[in-house]
Parts: sequence; C-alpha cells; structure tokens
Amino acid sequence: MSATTGRHASTQPTGTAAEFWATAHRHLIRYARNDFTPAIIERAAGSHVFDSDGRAILDFTSGQMSALLGHSHPAIVESVRHSAGTLDHLFSWMLSRPVVDLAAALAGTLPPPLGKVMLLSTGGESNEAAIRMAKLYTGGHEIVAFDRSYHGVTHASSAATYGVSRAGYGPVAPGNIVVPTPNPYRPLFRRDGRHDWRAELDHAFAMVDRQSVGSLAAFIAEPILSTGGVIDLPPGYLAALKGKCADRGMLLILDEAQTGLCRTGDWYAFQRDGVVPDLLTLSKTLGAGLPLSAVITSDEIEARCHERGFYFGTTHVSDPLPAAVGRTVVDVLARGGFDATARRLGDRLHRGLLDLRTRHDRIGDVRGRGLLQGIEFVTDRESKDPANDFGAAVTDACFGLGLHLNIVQFPGSSSILRLAPPLTITDAELDRGLDILDQALTTVTGRPG
Repeated sequence: MSATTGRHASTQPTGTAAEFWATAHRHLIRYARNDFTPAIIERAAGSHVFDSDGRAILDFTSGQMSALLGHSHPAIVESVRHSAGTLDHLFSWMLSRPVVDLAAALAGTLPPPLGKVMLLSTGGESNEAAIRMAKLYTGGHEIVAFDRSYHGVTHASSAATYGVSRAGYGPVAPGNIVVPTPNPYRPLFRRDGRHDWRAELDHAFAMVDRQSVGSLAAFIAEPILSTGGVIDLPPGYLAALKGKCADRGMLLILDEAQTGLCRTGDWYAFQRDGVVPDLLTLSKTLGAGLPLSAVITSDEIEARCHERGFYFGTTHVSDPLPAAVGRTVVDVLARGGFDATARRLGDRLHRGLLDLRTRHDRIGDVRGRGLLQGIEFVTDRESKDPANDFGAAVTDACFGLGLHLNIVQFPGSSSILRLAPPLTITDAELDRGLDILDQALTTVTGRPG
C-alpha cells in the first residue's frame, strides 16, 4: 500500500445518507462538544437551506451569523463568478483594485478618524492583528476583556476570550485581565432596584488597576456580546468605557463581527452611543458568507505602528476575490437602505418575541437590537435559574419543524437562543419563524418531565 492511498481512500462521492454519515464520522475532526446538525445540506437560497430530503429549513442564523444578504444573493454570486474568472488570489504584497476600492468604501461608511484598512480572512485573525497593533502602538501588553467575551481561537484572540473553557491547552498569552460583563438581566450592582452599570464599571476598573503591572494596551469588546448571550451593553456604557481607557492610555478595540454592517439597525452598533473606537474589527457580515475580515484604524495609529515595524503578512491578506465580494456587500447595503430595513424587521421580530413571552413563562428575557435578538429561558421568572435542557429541546423541536436557531453551547450561556436572520428575509418568513418557535415552545412545555 502506497503512502498516498491509505486503506480508506476513495474518490467516489458519498451516496446514501448512511454512507454520508459513516464517511463523516470516519474522516472529520470534531471541533466542538455539540454534534453536527442532523441533516445533509445540499443547497441554500435566500432565507432557507435545503437538505437531502428536499426539506426547506428557515435559516435564522444566517449560516454562521454571516450570510447577511441571505444565501446565493444574485449580486454576490455574480461577484464571485466574475472574480474567480479574472482575479482571485495574489502575492500578499501585490495590490488590486477590489482591495483599494473596498478599503475606500468602508472608510466612507465610518466616522473619522477611522480610515486605514487591512483586509484579512476571519474574525479571530482580524482581532489578532488589532491586538498586535494596540500592543505595538502603546508599548503595553495587557489586554482587558469581558468575562463572557468571544473573540476567536487564535493566540491573542483566544487569550481575550472568556466565554469558552480554557482547560487543557496550556498557558495563554500573558497580561490578560477579565472584568464582569454588564448584564441588565442579571446585574451585579443595583441601585433603587435597577442595574447600576456605572458602579459596576468603576469596580471593574478598580480591579484592572490592581491587576495591571503598568502595561495596559487595550480593552477589546463587542457592543453586543453575541456568543456571550446576546448581551447589549447599556446605553452610555461604551462612552464611559472609552473614557476609562483614555485615562489609562489604553486603546479601545470594538469587535463588530456580528453587529457591523447594518444588522443592528445602524451601520455599526457603536453609532448608537456616539463613540468611535481606536480600532474596529469586522468579519462575518463583511463577506456575507465568504471568509473576509478587516481591521480599521486611524492614520495616526497606522503610522506609528508602521514606523515601529508592524508585520501581519498572511497568505490571504488583501486577496482580491473576497475583497470584490466585500465591495459588493457594501454597495448592496447602501443602495438598499438596509440599515432602515434591519430596524423595521428588528422591531417586528422583537414585538413577536415579546408576544411569545406573554404566553410562555419559560421565556425570562428578550433582548437585542435590529436583526440580532436573543431570548433567555429560565426554569421560572422568579429565580431566573437557567433552563439549559429546555433550551436545547426547543432548538431540536424547531429544527424538526423547519426552523434553524442557535442555542449558545458554552457555559453560562446554554439557555439563550440567538436569532440572526438575514437582512433580506421577508415579513412572511419572519412571521413563519415566530410561528414555528411558538409551536416548538408549546410542544416542549407540554412534554412530561
């Protein structure tokens, strides 16, 4: 037997469903604790994916929260087709028009001083680059993040991630500091019965100052912690957070992987608070399903980092094909006024979820902005104890009825459903998803035990 063939080698495509799953189990590395979704997906279009039985499944997660314009959007398909036939990939130090055009287009959607852009592939990669820039610019190495954060699985991005277990992988990058996530539904600080996020933030930075060795570089945060449980930072929090950073010579990095590019009803979630980050990272929504991410910063930060020898040369930095797709995404969003669309549809979705809450007492909280919404299941509203098994059962029931939702599968978040349908979803599709969720809740609640 040659080294290149192997005893399981086959050039034949998988046939029956049983053969497909047998081959998958034999050859695929499992990359999470949860199992693969029990369906063979053959194609996707618009707001639906279609399995090998021809069943249409409403996609309320936009793929991996990324297919912002739905699946197989005609403009995206044409952009890919044209770029694949003309200019797909280049030596990393060669430039092409799609790259420069996308950089300019992104800068045009952002407030000053954000105007310098680097195009990469994934969210973890863009956060990695942003953290490297912050360290080089400030001369510090300490990175602060929320205890429910998720910023990626690369070296520095995983070190700033606290929403998943770190056990078993050895030491992380030194200098990482964790602070509590401001959660209005489960507040750590109260005043007059309300969440006192200002006192909580003051306490958090008192802890930062005690932990720091005097080398603070940056705070990295999502404006809405999606994987952390769809926790929307309270209005005013970002501005106060940036002030805390400025007082200490730190930069503020905002990770808008899931919130950027109109999903929350604004082009960027930070706009609600009138705050401009020092570094902004984009990913998922930028490529509308293709691997594309960006780091965006100011002239001043870029210039100092360049003077100090900043290096982040990856194989796919400034690749023309995904850049062309990103430019198409920005153009489609601008022409279609999709920020307003997300606000309108988000209001419709939020009202529907609040209506479900009036009829299903396992729904403890409904939260989010635009077309990024979350519902938290509890055993009862008085105790607010998380109903983890219930959430998993509802997710399974929804899938059986033709709706794909995502239950966050990480500690402390596994009772929270995320809803992030594409911005191109119709009113009728949105209402049908709510009807299916209602049916699933009724069915699971009525089961014995």
